[in-house]
Amino acid sequence: MDVFEICHEINRLLTLKNEVAARNLLIRLLAELDRSKTPYPQVVNHMIRATGLFPYLQLANASWDQKYVHHAFEVDVGRRVATLHREQSSVLAKLLDGKNIAVSAPTSFGKSFIIDAFIAAKQPDNVVIIVPTIALMDETRRRLFKKFSERYTIITAPDTRLGPKNILIFPQERAFGYLSALESIDLLVVDEFYKASQKHDRDRAPSLIKAILKLSKKAKQRYYLAPNIKKLSDNAFTRDMEFLELLDFNTVYLDIKELYKEFGDDATKKGEKLIELISSGAQKSLIYAGTYSEIKKITDLVIAEIQPVDRIYTSHFSRWLRQNYQSDWLLADLVDRAIGVHNGSMHRCLSQLQIRLFEYEDGFDSIVSTSSIIEGVNTSAQNVIVWRSKLGNTNLKDFTYKNIIGRGGRMFKYFVGNIYLLDAPPTSEDTQLEIEFPEEILGTLDEYHDADQLTERQVERIIEYRTQMSSILGDENFARIKRENLLQDSDADFLFRLATDMKNSPDEWRGFGYLNSSNPDHWDTMLYRILRLKPGNWDAQFSKLVTVTKAIAYNWDRDLSQLISSLKKDGIDIDDFFKLERTVTFKLSALLSDTNELHKIIINPSVDISAFIGRMSRAFLPSAVYHLEEYGLPRMISKKIHASGLIDFLDPNMDLLLALERFIYLGRDAVLAIKSLGPFDRYVVRFFFDGITLDEAVEAKRAD
Repeated sequence: MDVFEICHEINRLLTLKNEVAARNLLIRLLAELDRSKTPYPQVVNHMIRATGLFPYLQLANASWDQKYVHHAFEVDVGRRVATLHREQSSVLAKLLDGKNIAVSAPTSFGKSFIIDAFIAAKQPDNVVIIVPTIALMDETRRRLFKKFSERYTIITAPDTRLGPKNILIFPQERAFGYLSALESIDLLVVDEFYKASQKHDRDRAPSLIKAILKLSKKAKQRYYLAPNIKKLSDNAFTRDMEFLELLDFNTVYLDIKELYKEFGDDATKKGEKLIELISSGAQKSLIYAGTYSEIKKITDLVIAEIQPVDRIYTSHFSRWLRQNYQSDWLLADLVDRAIGVHNGSMHRCLSQLQIRLFEYEDGFDSIVSTSSIIEGVNTSAQNVIVWRSKLGNTNLKDFTYKNIIGRGGRMFKYFVGNIYLLDAPPTSEDTQLEIEFPEEILGTLDEYHDADQLTERQVERIIEYRTQMSSILGDENFARIKRENLLQDSDADFLFRLATDMKNSPDEWRGFGYLNSSNPDHWDTMLYRILRLKPGNWDAQFSKLVTVTKAIAYNWDRDLSQLISSLKKDGIDIDDFFKLERTVTFKLSALLSDTNELHKIIINPSVDISAFIGRMSRAFLPSAVYHLEEYGLPRMISKKIHASGLIDFLDPNMDLLLALERFIYLGRDAVLAIKSLGPFDRYVVRFFFDGITLDEAVEAKRAD
């Protein structure tokens, strides 16, 4: 390798204004120098400076001007100083100047890093960060907690008390609970804001748009982040924002290998190639499966072709999964082979633990995933393997494909990301993001306050809906519902249908109060009635959803593995259980909450099932226990802590904040001393405490 010859070519490309090609060649050169542990000659530092990749500057051999540039782009990002690359610095400068910005950049760009620098520099009072998933919420919380928890209350769970300064991080559904509590928002961040387009996320776009609309009215400044958007169409939500398209500024190089051309449609050869790529375990690999059924195919293939390995973390994790979930769970068989599975259904703590083990050199070698890996976490790998170009039942779009392969490579760790295509990729296209008002949310808007963002026809639809609902609820009640955001569902047509049914058939709703019964057998009739009024895909037959609702009523009192086992007779396996429990806690509890509000107005104000809804939204677990799972502490370990007497989770005052204060007061060692904890339980406890406590060095500094 002739370093100077390569630098000469890089310089030639820069002279021709082809910075993308120059940067790609430079990154490949840096990978070679890193592999051979060769210090950078000054000419390499010069090329790094010329391409704007300032964090890569190697100061030991740098000239004074190169050192000056490195220092000039340093910023406080919370507890430490870091050097930004050229485009990061440009975005941060615009934010610090008070501008509203929507940024589209590659996955490896470091868009979130800019948030940390902004908070450190401006020290705003209230920052709201909307993220697409619970997993990303916890990952963001852990990062910001380490940096800013001394000055800020970091809020992720509903009903957490606000402090003088707050950073609120949650999916859009939780944002509405804080609308009345927050007088103003200094910075509103919407991560993965492309999900406001129904083309990209039909299910969640309406609620995200509603959240953006409501929060924006209180936001002094906005920062929206997305990958791979080439153009942003004119829309009401980003009209006054500066759109920065920075897709060409990559910090790693993606080496794409079209292996599917070697074997075509030969499934056997395709499977053999996958095993060849992952069997050595020498490199970390993310395997995009596309669908749950394809995950099952990969699982069967791996179990047949790859032998179990004996590693301290994976072996203990496998035994823990068999003990606490299901003895013959295929996930445990994969874990025995140092391979994990990431999807959006399984318990949050399981996804978090697997991502953590993937980061360890002696942890997981590979993770098989659905699309959850691209929107749920910020992990990367040396290899990304695209097994199937599908997203559920549809063909993969170029936008999502680019998101997936963007997980290859990571600054300072993997200069080059190897992309292995075992299926033909979608046709390349420039994505234009189009965001429109979904018809179903018009009923939640106001013809006066929101008129400037609506068409005349939409305003007419709002007035029509207000007239219809007011005729049933009364003008004052309807105004109060909108003012206080009492209804969670964004589908106005469904809410009108629900209200109309109550108005026309009040006798059919007389048993609504039975949902307050402590006997789950009393819930069937009313649950079925409500479910049948709700259109759309509930991911399962109504009977299975009701069955799981009644089963998890015993979540705290029964062993989870026994509960899961008991559902087999109803045709519900462990994967079904995860999906259905999630549907109960999110969709069904929200549906019942809306039903409860309308029932109190239309039929009987003395019947209130709020307490039942609260328990359902927490999977019938004690409040703190449910929310602690989002922090990485599984319910079965919370049960052991409760049984030891250290923390009484059944205390009605024991909310999340009080539980966290109690854990910090007790300290990690007091919890680890509980005799009933197994080896992997203890690892999980350490992982949990790592997310709620500052580093020991920081604590020592504070003590001084």
